[in-house]
Amino acid sequence: MSEALAGVPAPPPPAAVRDAAAVVAFRRHVGRVEVFWLEREQRLSFAGGFFAFPGGKVDAADARVPVAGAAGAEASLVVAAARELFEESGLLVTRGPALDQARRDALRTRLLAGAPFGALLAEAGQALEARDFAPAGRWVTPPYLQRRFDARFFLVEAPEGQLASVWPGELAAGEWITPARALERWEAGAALLHPPNLHTLRVMASFTSAGAAAAALSSPPWCDAFVSRRLEFQRGVRVVPLVTPTLPPATHTNAYVLGTGDLLVVDPGSPDEAEAEKLVQLVRELSAEGCSPRAVVPTHHHGDHVGGLAFVARALGLPVWAHARTADRLPAPADRLLHDGEVLELAGPMPMRWRVLHTPGHAAGHLCLVDERSKAAVVGDMVSTVSTIVIDPPEGDMAVYLGQLQRLRELPIGALYPAHGPVVAHGVAKLEEYRAHRAWREARVLEVLRSFTTPVGLEALVPRAYDDVSAFVWPIAERNTVAILAKLVAEGRALAHGGLYRAA
Repeated sequence: MSEALAGVPAPPPPAAVRDAAAVVAFRRHVGRVEVFWLEREQRLSFAGGFFAFPGGKVDAADARVPVAGAAGAEASLVVAAARELFEESGLLVTRGPALDQARRDALRTRLLAGAPFGALLAEAGQALEARDFAPAGRWVTPPYLQRRFDARFFLVEAPEGQLASVWPGELAAGEWITPARALERWEAGAALLHPPNLHTLRVMASFTSAGAAAAALSSPPWCDAFVSRRLEFQRGVRVVPLVTPTLPPATHTNAYVLGTGDLLVVDPGSPDEAEAEKLVQLVRELSAEGCSPRAVVPTHHHGDHVGGLAFVARALGLPVWAHARTADRLPAPADRLLHDGEVLELAGPMPMRWRVLHTPGHAAGHLCLVDERSKAAVVGDMVSTVSTIVIDPPEGDMAVYLGQLQRLRELPIGALYPAHGPVVAHGVAKLEEYRAHRAWREARVLEVLRSFTTPVGLEALVPRAYDDVSAFVWPIAERNTVAILAKLVAEGRALAHGGLYRAA
């Protein structure tokens, strides 16, 4: 995010892992297999805007629902799978008297209103059987995310005659779709997928039988202790979160490997060689699969973006490409200078053209990369999804930064790939949110400044201007406040003298 700031406390510990269940519901329709997938609402804190299968966390009450053929934790997972499938799709996979659509809808309405799932099943004469839920893999959310789950997947054939539908709430949409068509949307960047869901679609695209599919789903590639080593949320954009000495609450910097043939390595930020080796190993694996790494590209010169640059460039034998205002501060010499507007063409099975945008404000040489086809945007420290980006004078300039943020906002941006925090499926909405927040914070600082009758220093201004956040972030907020005040002074809305400020 920026250079280290004195007095900044350590980040919070990683999130606890919670048990969860997910259901791959499929049907055989006019000679083909279709799966029911969902688009999650953008506002959700976990996987907002991504496409997924019905699922959610295991509740304590799930342990009280009987399941024929299972007991203990295994039974609770089946109950959670059945409950989440019913809540999110309306498919009720139970044994008992046939229920018509109106009765199922009534039960679903009551379940969503908080009625216990077990009580509803008993009332309707329905029972759960473990054999209806074929185990189909286990996935654990990577440690860099703020919410983590240990999710067991189940493969379930949709009951004949039942309609699947999405009701308003946490989901934006849902539909039956062939796995091949779903993968086409992923390749186009129109549907972002986490590794379990991408693996599922690839397996289901070659469906021969439920038994064979369940076995293949349970043996995913590139996993260590159920955590995927490959995060390719859309084709040709791979995310490699590396632990870095960055500013809290962030703990990682996202490196990116772009391309389907030719490859660019963006922001190898970790100075820890064991961390940087994760990135090197991925590129070597891709090279063995026929890819050709071309260069290392830092978005800017801050240590949490270039800490591993020399190691990665040397290990892979790659040149470094950077903006001139970044190149003069790198730990390794730059072999090529990048300029605003030029296009980096990457050949491959799906050719990619990444347009270079020079976006100063956070750092003088800051760059963003935008894919011309999918509009995916690798934005470095223009946006963070875990906090507000620090604009730290004298190099940080709030007016320049806001101008570049507006420039990005006016582009047809698709998914937003920040250096810190999760990927955003709908980038334009996030950019608008960021701009609105910056405008609100500036207004708040000016409002507080006007409340003082005499000139005031940062030590009095920051706690009141940032009274909506924890004191944990005040040391960082102080640097943003200096940048805001510099902008207000330049615009004639504030006056500064000897480290004190007052409203004009």
